[in-house]
Formats: sequence, structure tokens, C-alpha cells
Amino acid sequence: MKKSLVLTALVLLCTACAPAASTTPVPATSTASAPVSLSAGSGPQTPNGTVPATIGISWDQPSKDAAVDTAQKAMADFARPGLEDKQWANDLARWLTPQATADYSAVDPANVPATRVTGPATLTVDEANGYGILAAVPTDAGTYSLQLLRTGPGAPWKVNRLTPPTS
Repeated sequence: MKKSLVLTALVLLCTACAPAASTTPVPATSTASAPVSLSAGSGPQTPNGTVPATIGISWDQPSKDAAVDTAQKAMADFARPGLEDKQWANDLARWLTPQATADYSAVDPANVPATRVTGPATLTVDEANGYGILAAVPTDAGTYSLQLLRTGPGAPWKVNRLTPPTS
């Protein structure tokens, strides 16, 4: 009984000392500097028109050749299941984006079904995206799909993802 009386007194004391809640509404302020367009149908998404999707990166033959070369070399380094883990990861990392390097660092090369590249890579070019490309690389375990990215027109292609054959 004595304990509950002390607790009740403590609660009453605390609530009496607590500041009262304000019922005054906070005035609304606007930080928007320009009208916002929420959908493509309601107007342009960029001021004065649209930015070209490739933003200065053209799809020329040297860009495509460099992407094919990177895809084939990356797949050749990937398709070595008999290699020691650390050597495999280090060799593959030179072709990978930083995110892919982190993602593939835990892969056990013994689980990779492919042992060799069996033909040239073919590209699927998205003319609206000068920063990324897909490459199909045939191996003895089927055709892998590689997503390659670059950070600018003169930047090297890096593999961001290697997707195994679906069947």
C-alpha cells in the first residue's frame, strides 16, 4: 500500500511539472522554388524540355568493342571453378564495379558451373542509355547475361552483374 501511494505521488508530481502541450497551429511554410510535376502527362519533368538520355555519350563502335572485350574477359575469369577462392576473387575484381566486387567476394568458385567461354559476346544496346549495356556471353554451361556500366564516355566498362543461364 505504501509503495503504491509513493508511485501515485511521483506520477502526479511528474505530470504537474511537465510542460503543457501547445494547441496553437504551426504556420505552413513552403520551400518549393518551382512548381512540381508529378507525372509525365502533366508537363515536362525537366526545365526547358528533356535532357538527352545518353547525356553526351554516343554509341560508337569503339564503345561497343570495349564492352564486348570486357564482357568476354570478365566471363573468362568468372568461369574458373577450379581456382583457389582468393585468386579467383582478385582476378575477377578487376572487371567489376565496386558493388559487384563486394557481392561476388563471397562466391565459392567451385559452385560456378561454367568452365570456359565458348563464343563471342553479343550486345543488347539501349540507345537511350549511354551508361549501361547488356552482354550475352556463351559458355559451356549456357549463355550468361552480364550487365556492364560505365561512369562516362571515356570510362572503362565494369561488370555490375553476372546472371547465369535460366535453364
